[in-house]
Amino acid sequence: MTVFVKVAEAGGFAGAARQLNASPPTVTRTIALLEETLGARLFVRTTRSIKLTDIGERYLDDCRRIIAEVQQAEAAASGSYAAPTGTLTVSAPVLFGRMHVLPILNAFLERHPKLIGHALFVDRMTNLVEEGIDVAVRIGHLPDASYVARTVGAVRRVVCAAPDYWRRHGVPQSPDDLSRHRIIGSTAAWSAFEWRFGAASDIVARLSPVLSCNTNDAAIAAAESGMGVTRVPAYQIAAQLQSGALQTVLDEFEEPPMPVHVVYAERLHTPAKIRGFIDLAVERLRSEFGTGDWA
Repeated sequence: MTVFVKVAEAGGFAGAARQLNASPPTVTRTIALLEETLGARLFVRTTRSIKLTDIGERYLDDCRRIIAEVQQAEAAASGSYAAPTGTLTVSAPVLFGRMHVLPILNAFLERHPKLIGHALFVDRMTNLVEEGIDVAVRIGHLPDASYVARTVGAVRRVVCAAPDYWRRHGVPQSPDDLSRHRIIGSTAAWSAFEWRFGAASDIVARLSPVLSCNTNDAAIAAAESGMGVTRVPAYQIAAQLQSGALQTVLDEFEEPPMPVHVVYAERLHTPAKIRGFIDLAVERLRSEFGTGDWA
């Protein structure tokens, strides 16, 4: 089954042989023996490629499930579900990951020196199963219920600019006033520049940015320089708000805060590395974002 899965994933015998550290003839004979044993054709072979048959497609799904169950049984027997080992992959938005998730991951790795950490910080929705991610931190309402999610708090999105900018251009009194201001947009957060406000998110400000940035930290830096007005989660400008480098406006028009979740894929046996990291992440993130300071 393992050889069959490797051939299917590699799209050929030679590629599977390299992954298995075996010779192509050995892999070919193994598949031929498997087909003979099953009495079914698993691959359609041509001179240039191989393709799974319909039976092969169904058998591939079963093989993956069975191999995963065997690996879980072996891990349980060897005790790897009792102590964190292996590699732990954690995903989060770029700035949130760098500011709040990375310190938690560092602390967890210090506790468990046999564990290897992998931080995947990207401003897009990741697929935990397809990308091999163990735990993800997500901000916003979850699009589906296919994962287990633990809510740890909420964050606000705020409109801000440098004090000097407000002195030169005036402070907006309503979202409609933003159309007369120099807007700094971040495509990391919005693909279309419509800022929504109000308890029902029914107040819409359609804006034309004078500057579009692909990261929030670039938009924040531009706002600090006095370039214009931007909108970002409040936690990302905590230091600037404390120092007075940035000031928020239109607080009374804000949308409801965005929930923060720790998300993971449900499985029959959750390894200790995942259980342990989730417990630590939930504890620390709730202490920071569950108090209402950012909501």
